[in-house]
Amino acid sequence: MPVARPVEGVGNPQGPEQWFYDLPIITRSWFAATMVLTCAANFGLIDAYRLVYIWENITSKFEIWRIATCFCFAGGFSFNTLIAIYMLVQFSKQYETGGPFNTGAGGGTADYAFAMLFGMLSILATYPLAGMIGVALTPIFNKNLTFFVLYVWSKRNPTAQANVWGVPIAAIYLPFAYLALNIFMGNPSSDMVHGLIIGHIYYFLADVYPSLYGKDLLKTPQFMIDQFGIGMYTPPQAPAAAQGGAPAGGVGWNAQAPPGNQQQARATGGHNWGTGGQSLGRD
Repeated sequence: MPVARPVEGVGNPQGPEQWFYDLPIITRSWFAATMVLTCAANFGLIDAYRLVYIWENITSKFEIWRIATCFCFAGGFSFNTLIAIYMLVQFSKQYETGGPFNTGAGGGTADYAFAMLFGMLSILATYPLAGMIGVALTPIFNKNLTFFVLYVWSKRNPTAQANVWGVPIAAIYLPFAYLALNIFMGNPSSDMVHGLIIGHIYYFLADVYPSLYGKDLLKTPQFMIDQFGIGMYTPPQAPAAAQGGAPAGGVGWNAQAPPGNQQQARATGGHNWGTGGQSLGRD
């Protein structure tokens, strides 16, 4: 008989605070920003209108924060918003810790940061195009970016086992299962489709094109590699530095390849797939 695993943060002696700090850095930052802005807007501390993407306000009033807040505000309090935030944490964590496509940093945190930047810029660039063809998109892109992450993760881990409300399903079909469920419930789905399309563009550029032509089109910028290193990023531990374990201001990541071998990590190409995938919901 399978043993039930405890839910993280519930009945766990470490508690929700430890669960939060155990999240990888990009997922933790995105989740924290989403919770703060969504709660602040719903409790009336911030006008929700000031968080959405409005190009005219950015250019004429220099409200440049809208470029970022539109990806972190999840909307009004509702069951759908709760599910959206859950999906944000779950799939972002799976992607960030599961070895995303290698675009120069060995498939580590820097590559995930680059993928997120690509997704955000592409969503912003294609938003006005959707209006030109008569597709109504809300100026809130939190769910768009979540489905971008979900689609790319599913392509990276096609055989991983997941489930939707207890129904087992292979990860490759997971984005479309959520889309179908959303349509069945009568909710708008254009934001989901938008994220899936951008995700497919990234997947094509990061994996399909290099596999066909042997040339990488997407490369993680050097400043991101300098910031997060090669492999999975771990924040510097100040106590260890004080005790002589690591120099203050030194390397703050678990390097799968040392910084001196960054060129070798970049040479692996964007089509270097790993073996197997992670089961959804597992650490």
